[in-house]
Amino acid sequence: TMALIDNFLTVLRRALSRTFYPVLQQAIGIGSAFEGWTAREEEVVYQVLVVLTPPLGHLFHLERDTDQQKPGRNFRVRVELECRCPTEYQGMNMLCFQHHPDVIRRMTQQPNLLDTLCTDSYLDVKKTVHWFSTLVGASWQRLPQSRSWHLVLLPSKRSCNLRLTNSQESFQVKVLFGVRRLASDIFISSRYRGPRTPSTMWPESYAVAETKFFRHMAREAPQDSSHLKCLQLLARVLARKDFSIHSIKTVVMRLLHTVPVSQWQRRHFLLQLSDALEQLRVSLEEKHLEHFIVGNQKLPEEIRLPPDVLRARPPNLFHGLAQDPTAHSQAMQAYLDL
Repeated sequence: TMALIDNFLTVLRRALSRTFYPVLQQAIGIGSAFEGWTAREEEVVYQVLVVLTPPLGHLFHLERDTDQQKPGRNFRVRVELECRCPTEYQGMNMLCFQHHPDVIRRMTQQPNLLDTLCTDSYLDVKKTVHWFSTLVGASWQRLPQSRSWHLVLLPSKRSCNLRLTNSQESFQVKVLFGVRRLASDIFISSRYRGPRTPSTMWPESYAVAETKFFRHMAREAPQDSSHLKCLQLLARVLARKDFSIHSIKTVVMRLLHTVPVSQWQRRHFLLQLSDALEQLRVSLEEKHLEHFIVGNQKLPEEIRLPPDVLRARPPNLFHGLAQDPTAHSQAMQAYLDL
């Protein structure tokens, strides 16, 4: 999967080298498939985050959305033109998009980013996805994988979804887009957050930090550690009951953070499975489960958080259950069925 995406990005960077579209940085594998478990028993979906940086002459400014009615922490990416003229020549012999946009358009035959992928000066998720998907479709035949795989672009508004098949197997790749926050492992991303998510809204994502946590635990835990099998078993059962997979993942991450790694050996599997179920039960009854990344000041040093995320109060993942008695009853029934 990563070889495929790297090949795509190499081809696309070459095609975009003289344009003013976002710069495509290295992709990062995220989510369950890259953490060593999956809730799906059928076709595997590999999620990757393609990091975007502004092209020459442009700047990205992240603006926090203060609308309390929307769940989670959300941002918008305001795109500004950057002056690259030396101060003493500003507005004279040097050209930049901020002071000479029309001249640069005529010289390069290229529009600036504000003209193409933005809505009201803000980077638009849907326009960005459409732009990238079009490039992927046009460049597929130039990739070595095209000789042995068949590519289908699946419809999606906030990610570029690819299905690859050959005579023996198939898998999906879900390409999300993100902007890094303050040289940290926290990004704002194009991920879906409900049917009313505006196209200029970029929800804050902790997926990279979570994946790095699982990689850290893979190095620390015993070779026969059962934590991934415990998580996979619970997630696969709960997935068939429309239960939040992220909630059971959070429970397991919290146990990994508190239970000595030596106790995750295979012979303790039933004990750890029982602990996870008990923690899930208590959290459901109390309608309270704190987010694992936000506000966690005891994460491994390699996981970098922006100061505001580090100091933030962890949100309650079960806030919706506290507000909706019907949803809470259904969640409790799903747990009892499990």
